[in-house]
Amino acid sequence: MQRKVPALLLAMLLATGLAWAQAEEAPLADPVEATESAEEAVIEGVEVEADAPITSAPIGDGMVPPSGIVASDWPNDAGDALLVSWEPGSETGNETFIGYSVYRRIQGEEELALVAVLELDDGTSFIDGYDPDYWVEPGVQYEYSVAAMYMNGGEVASEITAAQETAANQFYHTGKTRVLFGCVLFLGLILFYFHAAQRGLEMYLRPIAGIEAIDEAIGRATEMGKPILYVPGLSTISDVATIASITILGRVAKKVAEYGTPLLVPNRDPIVYTIAEETVKQAYMEAGRPDAFDKDSVFFLTQSQFAFVAGVNGIMMREKPATNFYLGMFWAESLILAETGSLSGAIQIAGTDAVTQLPFFITTCDYTLIGEELYAASAYLGREPKQLGSIKGQDACKGIIMAVITLGILLSLTDLIAGTETLNWLKNLITMPIVD
Repeated sequence: MQRKVPALLLAMLLATGLAWAQAEEAPLADPVEATESAEEAVIEGVEVEADAPITSAPIGDGMVPPSGIVASDWPNDAGDALLVSWEPGSETGNETFIGYSVYRRIQGEEELALVAVLELDDGTSFIDGYDPDYWVEPGVQYEYSVAAMYMNGGEVASEITAAQETAANQFYHTGKTRVLFGCVLFLGLILFYFHAAQRGLEMYLRPIAGIEAIDEAIGRATEMGKPILYVPGLSTISDVATIASITILGRVAKKVAEYGTPLLVPNRDPIVYTIAEETVKQAYMEAGRPDAFDKDSVFFLTQSQFAFVAGVNGIMMREKPATNFYLGMFWAESLILAETGSLSGAIQIAGTDAVTQLPFFITTCDYTLIGEELYAASAYLGREPKQLGSIKGQDACKGIIMAVITLGILLSLTDLIAGTETLNWLKNLITMPIVD
């Protein structure tokens, strides 16, 4: 019995140790060893069932950083940009490469500032100075360093290189030579026609029906003994269309003063009202009838858009004017005005540079001045030499531009049909962008 006791104790100890071994959890594998095992399994073509941890490619002294940094002055600017370019290193063959970081500092300083982060598709150059937070000062010497970035956040930076040039401003933009040529040609033609008109040279201007009908419309109102309604638009005096309308108002008022026809000029803007009153008063003085001027003929209604329109429509229905002029800037009220005037039976002459309102005027009015015809009306009516010279100069420039465009189209079609490039240099000269 005593001999069996040690054997029983040994058996119990073995059973207890086996139970502890089964209850104890298995130890975690080393991550580095697991990674190496996963990589070996992939290399050998064995599928790994467990998710192996992903590691980036090693970044170390073996990697070749970008080199050959060149910083040159960006042309045709105000001296606030530098073109920075470099040669790529060994990062182009690395799958974890994601882009470049560009660092800059003023020569003599210690810390580098990150001025740009470029992605893979951005290439190996960029223009430094476009970022308002890191602007380039003219004449300041900068130093640059370019670092290749990788997925794990590591960077391989190049040596710090001093910029070969400093930013400098240019007096003349070489890409705008054709703009300069066009301006000189345009001004030359206008000055030429200025002098030609002052010498008394007869100039032909394309007849515009709406302008030629102004005298007829004033004469019709005089014969009928009814007033003339003139609306100088609803915009302020800073609008070019309003200025053109005031100029035409002076011509109309002078003719009205000669005929003794009543004139009604409602206004929405107080400043336009003051200028319109002085314009009409001056027109009566030029016609030699200052005593015939009625200060109540030019009046202010309201600044509210549709309240002003309601007031003008009420004048139309009460006074029954024989002629209505709508010249200036108009908005949504254009159709309301023109439709009411049409129902009253008046001759209507409209003119505006608001493209969205032109269809309503064309539909409801007898004559419509489209776009720049409104600006040319004062030259047509007054026949003043400088205004005539300006109109003729503009027409000549438009003719040259149309001829150049037509020539460019013909040359492009010739090369397309014949498959040649004999006139390609001339076609490129005509069709290339104005600013390079």
